Amino acid sequence: MPVSPSDSPAVSPATSPFATLDPQAVLQALTLAGLPADGRLLQLNSYENRVWQAHLDDGRVVVAKFYRPERWTDAQLAEEHAFSAELADADLPVVPPLVLAPQWEDPAFRLVDGVPTLGIAEVNGATFRIAVSERRVGRAPELEQPETLSWLGRLLGRLHAVGKRSAFAHRRTLNAQTYGHAARTRLQALGLVHPDTEGVWLRASERALALVDQAFARHDNLRLIRLHGDCHTGNVLWREEGQYAGPNFVDFDDCCMGPAVQDLWMMLPGERGAIETALYHLLDGYRDFADFDDRELLLIEPLRTLRMIHHSAWLAERWSDPAFPIAFPWFASPSYWNQQATELQEQVERMSDL
Repeated sequence: MPVSPSDSPAVSPATSPFATLDPQAVLQALTLAGLPADGRLLQLNSYENRVWQAHLDDGRVVVAKFYRPERWTDAQLAEEHAFSAELADADLPVVPPLVLAPQWEDPAFRLVDGVPTLGIAEVNGATFRIAVSERRVGRAPELEQPETLSWLGRLLGRLHAVGKRSAFAHRRTLNAQTYGHAARTRLQALGLVHPDTEGVWLRASERALALVDQAFARHDNLRLIRLHGDCHTGNVLWREEGQYAGPNFVDFDDCCMGPAVQDLWMMLPGERGAIETALYHLLDGYRDFADFDDRELLLIEPLRTLRMIHHSAWLAERWSDPAFPIAFPWFASPSYWNQQATELQEQVERMSDL
């Protein structure tokens, strides 16, 4: 089954895509976007994109995201921004991009046609797509608290109620092909599976994906909706007080079409004995605002399997970026691929019991 253009990166990531994005370039891009900063910058933790906190001349503090070049098309980014804005308009606690208002015409900066929140800046001889949002700080949610899980469930129910209103036309769809088979094929093509363990990983991933295929086939009428797509605790900020007290959802970079359970399962604890209790509280809140098909619970382990394979492919595709070997030195080791093969075999056993 071929992968459509919206299901895969536009082109292979370039080597050192952010090499020219120094603090001076960030300040220049913000000025061109109509948001002059006072010089105080802080680079935030992000591997896929480059994200900077900036203090503006008018006293505001914002977060500027410079997208990895050529990962997404303008149409895909436009859908991300529109979804965030739609959720914010529905009074969901999300952080949508700000409308950019350049103060003068400059050939080094323009807005994407029809997307006032997305700019294209040419700085230091490189071209970057940029979005800017307000800074919103918080901590990770305490998922061992039943009240926290119920609150998160209610918000996800509201988020999915909005997500069901329409469908993405350009963002990718999460399924066994896009996140599993296509990712595995790209890994093989890149030749980055360690040769000492390639055979065992290939066998384990093949068996695991066969069971993923079976799980999705049993849900041939599965409803696909617009999702956050990467809803783990790192993308939820808990605020203690103020207008946005409680959980806030950030970083819709991986928003996609997929089953509702994709935004729920990463909130579950790692201890399998506690999963049932956590699911009870999460779904109790969720069902206050949206219906949930209980059959989707059988997709949790298949989705976990797809995330494992997709993550390995993501690392492989970014390996030419100098930041990745520094941050993930274990990726090139046989122990990493042995561990992945072992964990995939464990997934085979779990999915066989479904």
